[in-house]
Amino acid sequence: MSEFDFGGRTLQSAPLCVARFEVAGGIMDLGASPWRTRRIGYITGGRFEGPRLKGDILPGGGNWSEAGVAADGAAIGTFDARCVWRTDDGALIHVSYTGRTWIPPEVGAAFRDPAQPEVAPDRYRIRIAPVFETSDPRYDWLNAVLAVGVGERLSDGVRHFIHAIG
Repeated sequence: MSEFDFGGRTLQSAPLCVARFEVAGGIMDLGASPWRTRRIGYITGGRFEGPRLKGDILPGGGNWSEAGVAADGAAIGTFDARCVWRTDDGALIHVSYTGRTWIPPEVGAAFRDPAQPEVAPDRYRIRIAPVFETSDPRYDWLNAVLAVGVGERLSDGVRHFIHAIG
């Protein structure tokens, strides 16, 4: 097998859920330090729904993001998010994810302004890679899930379309 032959190994994905995160009070912009530009969003609530998974996103989590500028002038970023989900039947699930954003200069101002109408999600990229942790035996299967998601900005938060990778 050559280094470029994947030997038939492929990845499949299946819809896991759609998660809508509310970030009331906006994003705290800490500005540019000598190392990075940091922004923090406090999760104030939300909801997730999918074929095997439904419930509320509890207040108290957050997203610690870092921003920079790509060679093409786009705003790029990375983030570290953590939160707790409670299923409709009472299970608690710790969710953490990293991700990347890419926002071209022509949509940057509208994207950062919560008063602007929705910015078409095909004009920017938000991608995440969540992992899950729970002690509830009904959702033990989540402990083995690696997921990816596509996000879109909302005026009061973000919505992620999350897929389990198999």
